[in-house]
Amino acid sequence: MLPQYVDALGDGLYAIDTGFVRPRFDAAYLIVDHGRAAFVDTGTNHAVPRLLAALRALGLDVDAVDWVIPTHVHLDHAGGAGLLMRSLPRARMAVHPRGQRHMVDPGALHAGAIAVYGEQEVARSYGMPVGVDAARTMVTADGMTIALGQRTLEFIDTPGHARHHHCIWDERTRTWFTGDTFGLAYPELANERGRWVTPTSAPVQFDPEPLKASVARLLARQPAALCVTHFGRVPNARYLGPALASQIDEMAGIAQRLRHAQDRFARLCDALHAMYAHRLAEHGFTDVDAGLALMAADVAINAQGLEAWLDRTA
Repeated sequence: MLPQYVDALGDGLYAIDTGFVRPRFDAAYLIVDHGRAAFVDTGTNHAVPRLLAALRALGLDVDAVDWVIPTHVHLDHAGGAGLLMRSLPRARMAVHPRGQRHMVDPGALHAGAIAVYGEQEVARSYGMPVGVDAARTMVTADGMTIALGQRTLEFIDTPGHARHHHCIWDERTRTWFTGDTFGLAYPELANERGRWVTPTSAPVQFDPEPLKASVARLLARQPAALCVTHFGRVPNARYLGPALASQIDEMAGIAQRLRHAQDRFARLCDALHAMYAHRLAEHGFTDVDAGLALMAADVAINAQGLEAWLDRTA
């Protein structure tokens, strides 16, 4: 029997709730094919026992894992990768070329997280990331493929949320593993119209035009589903894509309008709050206030990311 924090998605795909922040907020994915396995994203150090327990529940030994694949190196996606690799003797890490050095020496990642969230919060939520032996890493390239059992996984370069971001295509299920490129899709914000997504501009490499181009590349495959890290399998990509792109434009417009505003951060937070209220109502939510409460942390984090983009493009 699978643990309650593991969802079987079919065709050898599993979503594992890492327990980060709140239930069903942060996912790691396990792909299994003919007895071989790969993890896509890992969550933080605190998630590692759950990932290993998921393997055991599926009757898989640690030797069955061939690949650990962070979509990008932000700690909620890859913070536990090094610690996990210590328990997976045969696994190699497939990592974006811009992220490989951070997986080998995560000191800068840890310091950057402290700068955004504070030392106490980083210690509580993430722990100290563990470096990976460089010899166990493999850098990916746009269009590169790897084998897992009898299926093929393909990587594409998807900048916009971060320059060290790639997405992974599973041709067998016509599924993208999108990390943060296709935004946030909190299950609590689903309704009879389906899932609702919104971009994340979390610090510090948000770039709207490359992000829109990356989203367009994902949709060009006409995927059956997207597996987003925050959180779960999203089936209605064709409907959600234009809404996501328009929100990216709106966020960039908000930032540009407030570039020279006094109390810029507070003004950005207010504008994002108003944007979310409008978009949630547009999607048909009757309790918009509950949705806004769920998005409260994202308002502040996205405002920080927009400020970083404005400062970088001054």
